[in-house]
Amino acid sequence: MSQTPDSVVRTYIQQHRDAFLDDLAEWLRIPSVSAQPDHAPDVRRSADWLAAELKETGFPTAEVWQTPGAPAVFAEWPSDDPQAPTVLVYGHHDVQPAAREDGWDSDPFEPVVRENRLYARGAADDKGQVFFHTLGVRAHLAATGRTTPAVHLKLLIEGEEESGSPHFRALVEQHAERLAADAVIVSDTGMWSEDTPTVCTGMRGLAECEIRLHGPDQDIHSGSFGGAVPNPATAAARLVAALHDEHARVAIPGFYDGVVELTDRERELLAELPFDESQWLRAAKSYATQGEAGYTTLERVWARPTAEVNGIGGGYQGPGSKTIVPSSALVKLSFRLVAGQEPGHVEKAVRAWAEQQVPAGIRCEITFSGATRPCLTPLDHPALQSVARAMGRAFEQPVRFTREGGSGPAADLQDVLGAPVLFLGISVPSDGWHAPNEKVEIDLLLKGVETTAYLWGDLAESRRHAP
Repeated sequence: MSQTPDSVVRTYIQQHRDAFLDDLAEWLRIPSVSAQPDHAPDVRRSADWLAAELKETGFPTAEVWQTPGAPAVFAEWPSDDPQAPTVLVYGHHDVQPAAREDGWDSDPFEPVVRENRLYARGAADDKGQVFFHTLGVRAHLAATGRTTPAVHLKLLIEGEEESGSPHFRALVEQHAERLAADAVIVSDTGMWSEDTPTVCTGMRGLAECEIRLHGPDQDIHSGSFGGAVPNPATAAARLVAALHDEHARVAIPGFYDGVVELTDRERELLAELPFDESQWLRAAKSYATQGEAGYTTLERVWARPTAEVNGIGGGYQGPGSKTIVPSSALVKLSFRLVAGQEPGHVEKAVRAWAEQQVPAGIRCEITFSGATRPCLTPLDHPALQSVARAMGRAFEQPVRFTREGGSGPAADLQDVLGAPVLFLGISVPSDGWHAPNEKVEIDLLLKGVETTAYLWGDLAESRRHAP
């Protein structure tokens, strides 16, 4: 495949480095905290600022899309090649709450550079990783002599990700025709470490439920009635105990239906990562690993479905004793789902299982909240290989592959648009997402710029050479 000259790309990036960082700092000064109503005007100001900046970058179309909550930004820059693939970049411009008294060494919304690191709320999550696409596309054009990108380039930058993306799927469904793409690039993720660049191939889905168990119509005397009527707190404990078998495998019939198993090659690639389990345990503030038998720790958190008890309670919780049979109990469960699992099927399986566990005389109410579907891109997908090649060129070393154990709105893009989701992020664990002193490594941020400068040409070439 033809390649953009690397030296030209790097020279262009260095020439525009300072202006790029100054513009990013200006955006970071806007406290676009979507979770706090007082900052709603700031979130709108952030969207307006980004739309104007994308216009300045060269995007012919840059619009602010309203939602019932916070606004999103859409931008589009068509290629002059009608056969070029269409790529949609996803990110978000809202940020987590932050205040100096939380433990910041400086004002979280007044960016500062210390030891080649840019400190500010949103520096890594996610404004920095959105913004590197602006300089990246300009470097791509400058190095290739093009006047339009080698791909039909679109951006969708959400304004509610840090608030759970409550209106995101509806927004994507409403604008599905304009958002149509051959591939989706998610730049709201990270890589293994500064020394080990990686590309994420998928995220787990999520289903959550609350189970309320009702017994007597009120709390009753345990001496007069205990042992002769069913106790909802006991039923809750038995329900939780039945959730897993002796091998830590989820014991709900039908739960594993459709699960896409790890291939031998995927397991080999995960095993190549420099994983230190003792260090991982320290980060987890835990003292031993545990999980489904036959799988490593990384396989468990990235590629296997799980069931977790998020909360359990019932009866008297105050000081001393109160000898009762409580009238009700509560269990909160969450299920991380992997490729091949359907949230609707899992919900039906959980409902059937829970009702079978509950004894006569206990009424069971199960409420599920909105689910997130899992997403996974096969290792041999041409677009994924383009991302890996582009990142490998920027970092000048082979790129490895990971998955994400968490869940996010990227799956909605895959589900609604029917396009593969690819992850391109340069953040590292020390960047402190959601924590005091969030930062981004400036050298890595510029590697993100360089990666995108190579990526658009690689994706276009891959399309032309596809069988």
